[in-house]
Amino acid sequence: MSKKHPTTRSNTLSKPIAPLKGVRILSLALNLPGPAALMRCVAMGATCRKIEPPSGDPMGHYMPPAYAQLTAGVKVITADLKTEAGQERIHKELARTDVLLTSFRPSAMAKLGLDWKTLHKRYPRLSQVAIVGAPGAGAEIPGHDLTYLAENGLVNGLELPATLFADMGGSLMASEAVLQATLERARKGKGVFIEVPLATAAGYLALPRQWGLTLPSGSVGGAHAGYQVYPCKDGRAAVAALEPHFAAALCKLAAVKIKADPSLAKPATRKAIAAFFAAHTRKQLDALAIEHDLPIHTLPR
Repeated sequence: MSKKHPTTRSNTLSKPIAPLKGVRILSLALNLPGPAALMRCVAMGATCRKIEPPSGDPMGHYMPPAYAQLTAGVKVITADLKTEAGQERIHKELARTDVLLTSFRPSAMAKLGLDWKTLHKRYPRLSQVAIVGAPGAGAEIPGHDLTYLAENGLVNGLELPATLFADMGGSLMASEAVLQATLERARKGKGVFIEVPLATAAGYLALPRQWGLTLPSGSVGGAHAGYQVYPCKDGRAAVAALEPHFAAALCKLAAVKIKADPSLAKPATRKAIAAFFAAHTRKQLDALAIEHDLPIHTLPR
């Protein structure tokens, strides 16, 4: 078992903050980024509704547990927006909506008569947060999380990324955009249109790599022996002893002379630290991490 970080009362709020209380959000977004953004808005106190087609949200079919979590606290409405009845239903909802959340291509919204120009004319106080693939004209180009990560240098070798970074990063940007739209309407008295491209979210997450921090030559990309994943006797250890006092404590444990290599970049230093971890079990390392106040998290093989 890896060590558990103790929680302190100072890190918790006695009462949840609800900055979106009273804000009514209608979502047409399916799959992941939009529903994840809506989940965040529910957590911030918004009243959230979602219109799904008769076939439902694909997430509900291929990952029911995720769908259940994403729609908790959301009133789901079924309507075919390509029909007259569906159009009547959405406009009934829009008349009492503050922010519309979408994830369709602009051309698809236009075909439904829901392009921003039309919406803004009919509902001047309505805002729209539009999640798209790429900015501007790129919004019509097909893409997905993997392609946006690849465009921004976040796909290494042939392995798939550990999670859907662009989708989840985009969902956070979209929930942030809802807050921005709410503040802007309060200030100017009219709705605004905010585009949230997933490619832009991926680019934001890629900034540390663009700066060189996570390149192999960077301090958190492999150059620093105190910031690595090492094998141990029965698993692995994620070590983040980056600051000088953490690095010094790690070197003391591993019997490494830090004065000879203050940047912890020499192969000999890495070899000595690797040997230390290889000689210990996860349980031993967990105990040492707590005893010596070191940022180490052990993992199975």
